[in-house]
Amino acid sequence: MDLKEIQNLIKFVANSGVAEVKLETGEVKITIRTTLEGHSSDVTYVQQAPMQQIPVQASPAQQIPVAAAPATPAADDNSKYITIKSPIIGTFYRKPSPDKSVFVEVGSTISKGDVLCVIEAMKLFNEIESEISGKIVKILVDDMSPVEFDQPLFLVDPS
Repeated sequence: MDLKEIQNLIKFVANSGVAEVKLETGEVKITIRTTLEGHSSDVTYVQQAPMQQIPVQASPAQQIPVAAAPATPAADDNSKYITIKSPIIGTFYRKPSPDKSVFVEVGSTISKGDVLCVIEAMKLFNEIESEISGKIVKILVDDMSPVEFDQPLFLVDPS
């Protein structure tokens, strides 16, 4: 679609009396919103789709190694550490409640069974306990951030 066609489309939608029109053709996505009183164009979004498409059937687990490939040298440095991953999807919290202190900090020594964080899923707060003993080297997720299943949360030095 060229600029002239987009301008004609905007004029047509503005004069038609509809509130919103969405158009997707190949690489271009267009959304036109109009005000009902003056029938004038309010907001126009023109978005070009990326040239390289990710296959729909690919799962998030298949896409993560591709994105992490440039960080391979850093991963070698962390190979001596154990990664504690999220067992569920939800929202990560470092504190049991807003007025309490965090469960663990970088440098904290943990034992098997210690609570490391809370993940909220469907209004249920699930305490995530450590399955290993060691020392917290790095916290990989910000407080109150959404997390995915099997997403790394902590790096632990087991020695």
